[in-house]
Amino acid sequence: KNSKVMILTSLSFTSHKSSPVSQLSKVMNVAKSGYRVFSANSTAACTELAKKITERLGVELGKSVVYQESNRETRVDVKESVRGQTIFIIQTIPRDVNTAIMELLVMAYALKTSCAKNIIGVIPYFPYSKQCKMRKRGSIVCKLLASMLAKAGLTHIITMDLHQKEIQGFFSFPVDNLRASPFLLQYIQEEVPDYRNAIIVAKSPSAAKRAQSYAERLRLGLAVMHGEAQCSESDMADGRHSPPCVRNTSGHPGLELPLMMAKEKPPITVVGDVGGRIAIIVDDIIDDVEDFVAAAEILKERGAYKIYIMATHGLLSADAPRLIEESAIDEVVVTNTVPHEVQKLQCPKIKTVDVSMILAEAIRRIHNGESMAYLFRNITVDD
Repeated sequence: KNSKVMILTSLSFTSHKSSPVSQLSKVMNVAKSGYRVFSANSTAACTELAKKITERLGVELGKSVVYQESNRETRVDVKESVRGQTIFIIQTIPRDVNTAIMELLVMAYALKTSCAKNIIGVIPYFPYSKQCKMRKRGSIVCKLLASMLAKAGLTHIITMDLHQKEIQGFFSFPVDNLRASPFLLQYIQEEVPDYRNAIIVAKSPSAAKRAQSYAERLRLGLAVMHGEAQCSESDMADGRHSPPCVRNTSGHPGLELPLMMAKEKPPITVVGDVGGRIAIIVDDIIDDVEDFVAAAEILKERGAYKIYIMATHGLLSADAPRLIEESAIDEVVVTNTVPHEVQKLQCPKIKTVDVSMILAEAIRRIHNGESMAYLFRNITVDD
């Protein structure tokens, strides 16, 4: 009898003992496979996109504090455990670009040292993307930033409409370069009256591929502007044309290389008929709007009766809202990859398209290990 009691007791003890262990293992597996979404911004205006993304995902924004000390140093305090979890850091870039970069780097490093499993940056507008080529004695800052992000602990990046798609080669980890064109195309179809009478315009030959993609998808005509001054490509005097020092050497006189002829800007021309049409200028970034204002004036002179500008990233720096309000531009449509609520208050012509849906879907698919091909349907290499 006593032996039976001992056996039953041991069996009951084993059954009770295995139950909490199995429950604990389940909890550990859930925690191990969980993910958190953090915002690396210290300003309220920049956290709006992060809140929209978390609302679509049905999760809470991670508890963290990002602030600037009195000497402008960036400090990040993560208020919850992230051990063994996949972390998504959403970072929208305001006007103070360098502060935003430091916030992202410090938060990524803080999560790395807190034993996060994967740290994925969601950076819709990638800063310094225009500085992706060597210009005279400059540097490729975009490559430097990619190296800094990798060193800080990022293992993956989700971005949108990189200025040059070749920038993905700067990174040593995967980069998902999403597209905002489906949202902008939908806006044209739903919000532009009589869009069938529109023509897609590239304000420079370098933007012709993007404009061609829009024109083919909307079954519209294409026009290209040629001859305008490119401020970013201007040749600044840096001493390269100064005569070399004369040296009294009896060695080889050197090779006489043929001199390149200096570039001469042709008069501004519009290749394509815009008379009596709605002109829609498409680009990836709208920052200094002088070029867009000048293009709108030319199109107005050529007979376009309405002028729209479609761009993914609306930086709208300096006096951009005032210049747009006083120009012949009827509407500027940008996405919410960059906060621009202040500019919208100054200029009612600025409209916003929400792209939080595709960013949230990208986060969900990466976390679940699903294919990202769904987000790139019908997107070619030239898009």
